[in-house]
Amino acid sequence: MKKNHYSRRSLLKGGAAALAASAFPAPMIWAQDIKDITLRQFGTGVSNLNEVAAKVKEDLGFTLEMTALDSDAVTQRAATQPDSFDIADIEYWICKKVWPTGNLQAMDTKKIANYDKIVGIFRNGKLTPESTIAQGTAPHTVGFTSGPGGTDFVAEESGWMTLIPTIYNADTLGIRPDLIGRPIESWTELLNPEFKGKASILDISSIGIMDAAMVCEAMGAIQYGDKGNMTKEEIDKTMAIFTEAKKAGQFRAFWKSFDESVNLMASGEVVIQSMWSPAITAVKSKGIPCVYQPLKEGYRSWGGGIGLSANLSGVALDAAYEYINWYLSGWVGGFLMRQGYYSAVPETSKEFMTADEWGYWFEGKAAAGDITNPFGDKLAGAGDTRDGGAFYDRMGKVACWNSVMDENQYMVRKWNEFIAA
Repeated sequence: MKKNHYSRRSLLKGGAAALAASAFPAPMIWAQDIKDITLRQFGTGVSNLNEVAAKVKEDLGFTLEMTALDSDAVTQRAATQPDSFDIADIEYWICKKVWPTGNLQAMDTKKIANYDKIVGIFRNGKLTPESTIAQGTAPHTVGFTSGPGGTDFVAEESGWMTLIPTIYNADTLGIRPDLIGRPIESWTELLNPEFKGKASILDISSIGIMDAAMVCEAMGAIQYGDKGNMTKEEIDKTMAIFTEAKKAGQFRAFWKSFDESVNLMASGEVVIQSMWSPAITAVKSKGIPCVYQPLKEGYRSWGGGIGLSANLSGVALDAAYEYINWYLSGWVGGFLMRQGYYSAVPETSKEFMTADEWGYWFEGKAAAGDITNPFGDKLAGAGDTRDGGAFYDRMGKVACWNSVMDENQYMVRKWNEFIAA
């Protein structure tokens, strides 16, 4: 692990303005101006972490106040309470709902030091030049706007981003292999009567409906035109299948928060469910077998980024750009990749990981020694490989992105009826 990374704060204190200015395109801020700044950030619990706030204070000198909410609460706050935050750490499907309100400001890519190193998923939608863009709200489709003050989305790189991408992943079903005792290869298994009373799906409509669609399509019950933008008829069929399963007692519970999913799996109450990567990590760190199961139909994917309040200006706005550049410079990426996420700028994260960690998490190689999470808990041992393999194998098998449909209001109503059934 390389130790030669400078602390931004030490540069500022030492007056190394030339070096700092060349490293960060954002305006130069002197230490005495920045130490009094507090930026208020909110988002989901997956990335609003106290460790990040502490590292910001250490490296940049200002205070980052973080609030973790569930996805629906994040959406509502970004759309209706623009004075309550400076930084919105949100997913791209949420951005599709929030951006048109004008509560966030377009960000100048010329101020982003590592913009050219951001993976293609967020720039033109393609992981590799040969990639097929998956269904749903692909991040690049809502990632750019026409210019300062824009509330629209444009199809190409415009120099003005709605969000600066930070983390993303390929999501699938989590399973307890010790309690299931046989191979799991398809999304159809979520509704297999064998797991009656021991299955779970997440109760966030925009995400849960995509998991449900992966199941219905895998069963051969529905052939969607676009899973990420269903017709009313497709929504009705999907919810009918899941409502029937619910009434038959298939589901033990429905979860909204990361912690709920961890508790359901760790207790053994649930053996197969919608899950997020750090939740798998959390269960495994308790010494309980848990697998993020690669499935033959592919992954449901999501991406998140940092948005800036339209009210942010002056030194506070400068500080926010400093924060974004720091975020993409590697430390946070390394921290999050130890939970199973991917960084928008993988190559900077590599510098904050050991060769063995990088090999395990990114390249799909067998671990040479113990692999730990960011908090030092063991997740894997020598010879173990990551579920699903290397970065290009996992992100190359994305079947759909979390999305917002044209019939979103109808979908939410039908989803709520399913939960209440």
